[in-house]
Amino acid sequence: MQKPSNARGTRDFGPKEMAKRNYVFNIIRKHFEQFGFQAIETPAIENLSTLTGKYGDEGDQLLFKILNSGDYLSKLTEQDFQEGSKKFTYKVSEKGLRYDLTVPFARFVSMNRNDLAFPFRRYQIQPVWRADRPQKGRYREFYQCDADIIGSNSLLNEAELITLFQAIFNSLNLKANLVINSRKVLAGVVDVLGMNKHFVDFAVAIDKLDKIGWEAVAKELLEKGFTVDQCAVLADLIVFEGNNLAKIDKLTTFFNGNTQGLAGLKEIEDVLGFIQQNGFVNTNIIFDYRLARGLSYYTGLIFEGKAIDIPFGSIAGGGRYDNLTTDFGLPNMSGVGLSFGIERMIDVMDALHLFPEIPFSGSKILFAYFDEAGQSQAFQYVNELRKHGIPSEIYPEIAKIKKPFEFADKKQIPYVAVLGEQEMAQNKMNLKNMVSGEQQLLNLQELIDTLMSRPKIG
Repeated sequence: MQKPSNARGTRDFGPKEMAKRNYVFNIIRKHFEQFGFQAIETPAIENLSTLTGKYGDEGDQLLFKILNSGDYLSKLTEQDFQEGSKKFTYKVSEKGLRYDLTVPFARFVSMNRNDLAFPFRRYQIQPVWRADRPQKGRYREFYQCDADIIGSNSLLNEAELITLFQAIFNSLNLKANLVINSRKVLAGVVDVLGMNKHFVDFAVAIDKLDKIGWEAVAKELLEKGFTVDQCAVLADLIVFEGNNLAKIDKLTTFFNGNTQGLAGLKEIEDVLGFIQQNGFVNTNIIFDYRLARGLSYYTGLIFEGKAIDIPFGSIAGGGRYDNLTTDFGLPNMSGVGLSFGIERMIDVMDALHLFPEIPFSGSKILFAYFDEAGQSQAFQYVNELRKHGIPSEIYPEIAKIKKPFEFADKKQIPYVAVLGEQEMAQNKMNLKNMVSGEQQLLNLQELIDTLMSRPKIG
C-alpha cells in the first residue's frame, strides 16, 4: 500500500493551523473593508493566453499548465514534437493555474468594465500556484491577499495602500518595514548609463540583490552587456546608506537632469509627503532605489514588505501598473495594488510567538449523557442553544463520562453540560467549566444566560 503524502510544495492545515490562518485572514479582511475595498473572486484556471507574457520569462516558466482533455496527442505531427518544448507545450495545453491575483483581476476589470464604478477598489483572498522549487517560506500552492485600486493615476492611492499596510501590521503586532521605489527611478539609472535596451536585464538582476549579493549581480550584469565601468558606477549607488532624504539627494545629483529618473523621485517625494498625514509613525517606510521587483508589468511605484525581527524574505509586495488591461482590450486604465503574503506572515508570527490564545474549536459547549433519555434531551437542548447563537455540539455516543470529557479537553471546548438521571428529574443539567473545574446545576434558561454572559473562560 502506498504511503499517503502531499504533493511537493503543498500542505494540509488542521484545526489548530486553520484557527491561526482565520485569525490573520479576518484581520486583513476587516481592514480591506474599512478602506472601502470590495471582494471579488476569479477562477483557479485561466487561459494560458491570459497568463503568459505578463510575468517575464522567469515567471512564464513557473506557470502550472493543464493538459488539454481528450486525445490531444493524436492531433500532433512529428514536426510538433521537433519544434521544442515551449511550442509543443502550447499545443497540448491551453489553460493554466493562476500565478497571481493581479493579472486575473485585470482580465476581470476588462470584461466587467461597464458594471464597475471607477476608481474600483477590489480585494481578493484566494490561492495561487507556482511551479517553484519548494523551500522554507516558499510553496507551490499559497494564498495571496490583494488590495488594488484601478482607474486612477493619483499617487494618493499609493499613500492609501501604504496606510493599509501600516494598519494591518499594527493590528497583527508584527513589526515590518515597507520598502518603496519607482520603476521610473530604475529606468533613469539605466538611461544615465546608456543601457535603455537592457532595462529588463537590469531589473531582473538587481531584484536578486538580497538573495545573491552585489558580486553575483555584477557578474550577471557583465554577462548581459554592462561594462566594468558601468558596474563600478552602480556599485557606488548600491553601497550608499542614508535616510530617505539623503537617498533622494544622492540620486538627484546622479540623474543630473534626467527627466525619467527625476519623475520617479518626484513620485517618491509626493507619496512620502502624503503619508505624513496618515496617523502612523512612518519610520518603517523606507525608500530604497535598489528595489526592483521582478514582475515585468510594474511601471511606477513598487513596494516590498519585510519583517523587522526575523529575516524571512518578502511578506508583502506590489506596485503601480499602467498597461495591464491593455492586452485585454481596455487601454488607459492605470492601477496600483498591494499583496500580502499570508503564508510567510503566519510563519513569521509563529516564529516570533505573536499569536494570541486562539480557541481552535468553534463549539462553546458539549452535551454529555448516560442513556437514551439523556441523549434525546441533550439533542433538544443543543438545538435550542444554537437558536440563541451559541455554538454547541452533542457527544454522539452513549458512553462513560470520561470519554466526552476527554473529547472536550482535546478539542478545547470550554464547557461540558452533563445530563444524568438526577439532573433530568429536576429539568436541569450539571455545567462544568473545563478550565477552572467549577460546576453549576442549571436549567436551560440559566444555562443560556450563563453562556451568553461569559465570552471568556477561566
